[in-house]
Amino acid sequence: MKVRESGMPDEPVWSSFFEPEMVLKAMLVDEHIDDLCEIGCGYGTFTLPAARIIGGELFGFDIEAAMVAVVNQKLLAGRISNVRLAVRDVLKLTTGLESASIDYVMLFNLLHHDKPEELFGEAFRVLKQHGRLGILHWRSDIATPRGPDLSIRPSPERILQLFDNNQFAVEKPTFFIGKYHYGMVLQKQ
Repeated sequence: MKVRESGMPDEPVWSSFFEPEMVLKAMLVDEHIDDLCEIGCGYGTFTLPAARIIGGELFGFDIEAAMVAVVNQKLLAGRISNVRLAVRDVLKLTTGLESASIDYVMLFNLLHHDKPEELFGEAFRVLKQHGRLGILHWRSDIATPRGPDLSIRPSPERILQLFDNNQFAVEKPTFFIGKYHYGMVLQKQ
């Protein structure tokens, strides 16, 4: 699942766009979550803080081996032991997680993929009943210093059209996160 070019900058620039703990709180990631799945862990910007918050394990996936290696080094340095990372194309191979086994799935900055609805399918499969799906993405209504081309960024309205209302309901409607991103939280029905 190689996502179309996202314009992902070097890590220091990328990190300057987020206050991870604030973002996670706004996205309803809290200590009541046992197990969490992060598809596209990148530099681990949200991986490490989420692992410190949740009560169980975090399962992180990225198609780039270099990204997984970077995050593994950070986990070792931070002595964080509740994260399981894998280099994996989750759309070709799925996550490999059991169906209905996860409390929260993070799809952060990924939905400019050619077929974002396929990501919803895997999220639905692994989420427990009433599990949450957190979506964070670059705004599609303004130019930003980085990020995917505006022409491939999904609007919040487009994202809402991608999922089946019989599968997910909106738990937390669209809201802005910082200057350049928006978020929403869905719940598996």
